Amino acid sequence: MTKKDYPHFQNALLDWFQTYQREMPWRNTRNPYYIWVSEVMLQQTQVKKVMAYYQKFIDRLPTVQQLAEAELQTVLKLWEGLGYYTRARNLHKAAKIIVAELDGKIPNDYTAFRKLPGVGDYSAAAVQSIAFNAPYAAVDGNVKRVLARLFYMKTPINEASATKRFQEKADALLAQEAPGTFNQAMMELGATVCRPQSPTCIVCPVHSCCQAFQTARQDEVPVRRKAKPIPEYHLAVGVIHKIAVSEGGLAESSEEPQGEILITQRPLDGLLGGLWEFPGGRLTEGETAEEACHRHIAETVNLAVENLTYLTRVRHAFTHFKIVVDVFQCDYQAGEVALNGPIDAKWIRLEELEQYPFPRAHHKFMPMLKERNGFVTSFQPDKSRNPAKTTSNHR
Repeated sequence: MTKKDYPHFQNALLDWFQTYQREMPWRNTRNPYYIWVSEVMLQQTQVKKVMAYYQKFIDRLPTVQQLAEAELQTVLKLWEGLGYYTRARNLHKAAKIIVAELDGKIPNDYTAFRKLPGVGDYSAAAVQSIAFNAPYAAVDGNVKRVLARLFYMKTPINEASATKRFQEKADALLAQEAPGTFNQAMMELGATVCRPQSPTCIVCPVHSCCQAFQTARQDEVPVRRKAKPIPEYHLAVGVIHKIAVSEGGLAESSEEPQGEILITQRPLDGLLGGLWEFPGGRLTEGETAEEACHRHIAETVNLAVENLTYLTRVRHAFTHFKIVVDVFQCDYQAGEVALNGPIDAKWIRLEELEQYPFPRAHHKFMPMLKERNGFVTSFQPDKSRNPAKTTSNHR
């Protein structure tokens, strides 16, 4: 496609988008706060998943002022399950700056907005173009794929050095009179037509401009540099139960032991920052999951436990690694909580778990934990099938 084809491409794409765009709540507003929240949520997350989270978030925190005033735990709880929690923390930090230093108004200037925590080139271009009609091209993964096929670009899209080349193409192609709508149309084309596998080129509104389609090479691009193998780590986690004691020093009587369980809060920075979890960590080479559970509880919260019983195993994948988690229940034996790593700890009742934001991996075993609803002193797992007895495959 040459520059003389750009006006035809722009008009054809905008006409198509006007007719076939998907209904999304953030497309029915020019409110920069709503658009900003949606764009942050959509980073590395599918539209279908964002839809429910977006509406819940906006209903609870409908203005940037309310976001700034909210507790971080409230924000993380609303974000719970959406992943990439750094996005939520940065959104919260940025809202505080906007309220404290920018008179509560989201900047309508690209440079000023770009300086806020968590705002990158893509986010700045998307929000400024959609909310304020500013002429900036937003380049995400969908747009890179469209550009790679339009111009038959063999540059690997996942190499940092390719960013400038794709941005230059997007800048040149941008419809200056309707940049926000054009950016959304490019992303929509990549999501619904110019898909990674089996693109529906025959119904593409701009296939006459596409070099890859015209030469029947659309399956050759985009090129992606082969990723390194994803490592897998073996972890052990302990749910520590502490029986409630009456004033006379006797355990309260009931059909099931009543008491509290210990949860700890991760540091605010880093992976899953600010979320709550049960004490635990990685196995070392040659260490069993039971041994690791005892060790991590002693090291991170300074407690001794007994009656360790196996609950379940869960698996979870992050972007750059996977985890296998063996989960145990155990009884408090001795010690006072002293933190080494976590920034906070609480003894809570089982029914209070819903009040705290937890990682997705924990949610995978919480239903079983709630079903057991207390101590599991009588549970004896089949040792021949207990995966916790295997040695670590930690690499």
